Amino acid sequence: MELQKLSNGNHHDIGVPVEEGAPSEEERFLQHKDNGLKRPQFTDFEGKTSFGMSVFNLSNAIMGSGILGLSYAMSNTGIVLFLILLTCIACLSCYSVHLLLHSAGVVGIRAYEQLGFRAFGHPGKILAAVVITLHNIGAMSSYLFIVKYELPLVIQAFLGQTSSSEQWFMNGNYLIIIVTACIILPLAMMKHLGYLGYTSGFSLSCMVFFLSAVIYKRFNIACPLEVFGNYSLNTAIPEDTCTAKFFTINQETAYTIPILAFAFVCHPEVLPIYTELSNPTKRRMQNIGNVSILGMFTMYFFTAIFGYLTFYENTEAELLHTYNKVDPLDTLILCVRLAVLVAVTLTVPVVLFPIRRALLQLLFPGKPFHWLRHIAIAVCLLFAVNLLVILVPNIRDIFGITGATTAPTLIFILPGLFYIRIIPMDQEPMNCRSKIQAACFTALGFIFMTMSLTFIGLDWMSGEKRSLGGH
Repeated sequence: MELQKLSNGNHHDIGVPVEEGAPSEEERFLQHKDNGLKRPQFTDFEGKTSFGMSVFNLSNAIMGSGILGLSYAMSNTGIVLFLILLTCIACLSCYSVHLLLHSAGVVGIRAYEQLGFRAFGHPGKILAAVVITLHNIGAMSSYLFIVKYELPLVIQAFLGQTSSSEQWFMNGNYLIIIVTACIILPLAMMKHLGYLGYTSGFSLSCMVFFLSAVIYKRFNIACPLEVFGNYSLNTAIPEDTCTAKFFTINQETAYTIPILAFAFVCHPEVLPIYTELSNPTKRRMQNIGNVSILGMFTMYFFTAIFGYLTFYENTEAELLHTYNKVDPLDTLILCVRLAVLVAVTLTVPVVLFPIRRALLQLLFPGKPFHWLRHIAIAVCLLFAVNLLVILVPNIRDIFGITGATTAPTLIFILPGLFYIRIIPMDQEPMNCRSKIQAACFTALGFIFMTMSLTFIGLDWMSGEKRSLGGH
């Protein structure tokens, strides 16, 4: 979805450059009549995606593989501290969406990269495009890694085998190629993101099934578990083995904030979804963001607390692996694995759209929509991600670095900087409350980034491998 080339108009001087082909600041998102004529629109089509479908798409963009690690995060913070941190991150994400929408409303642009250009010129546009591309490629790779390692286990269980075989359909590398070609690529070739609302809704229903299974298993798995402690009648069981902790501080606690921050990254998808929304207004899009974040907040919290209350201190970084230790042949958990696989597979096309949009804005600014270019970028991106997942045996550290840098940049740093630079000084001077809040918001992003990189560096120096979770 590329911006139309619009005719020259008068521009207010707000101290930022105007790129050729970018819409003027005087234009608004909604059509209105001017002397009987329609004013030009920002996109090459009229947005037709409903409120509900937009909520599904944005919720699907928020939800990711990180949901599998939230119970582990709660085991290292306690219930109350986890709830406080989760609430703070969710509120900050809503505020970040507000900053993006307000900045977009002032200059009449609904493209993340174009906001970067209006704020900082070509360097800002390149920075925004690169950050979005790196973050979403990391997210796509993490989803395909789940397919690579989990799908062979699902097939193995369906075949009733207790050990892996050398057959081709048990090879994860072959399986991700088949899944990409048969499911992901056709969905990624859709012209508009709004068309994926149905698959996003189905993907969310799969994760609701996952949550339902976690709640059900809480009341069907006894504590303590013999498999974890080799407990017997003659072995003393620690008193706090099956006791929930409300506040916990340990070496892993500091990882919780980055894990939760990554779990709410959806900002590259906000403006593309806004572009395709029917009757697009800032209030309507903000409500979509609020509903989506609230829904994921609820799902995250219930998944974390019921998973934690099942295994307590024995909760592993990947929740499904913990269930496997209880009963590897459990039919319900097998179905849950399959549902999670479907969910992450259907999320990949949603994550791919902002990358393609960023590349189009960077490489082909002002060009009209072209099917060959649209499909070619999708094929190249999926080929590169598949190659990365196949050739690199363990890219957890790479994801850690990109996640620790791109997630705070997308949630905190860029929205705050865009707001400060784009909102005209005559409307809001630098000493007004809203810009001071935006500046503090940006500083918070730099603090998160520094903290995350510091802990990753300490892990590397100590030789320990920890999971930072996924998006």
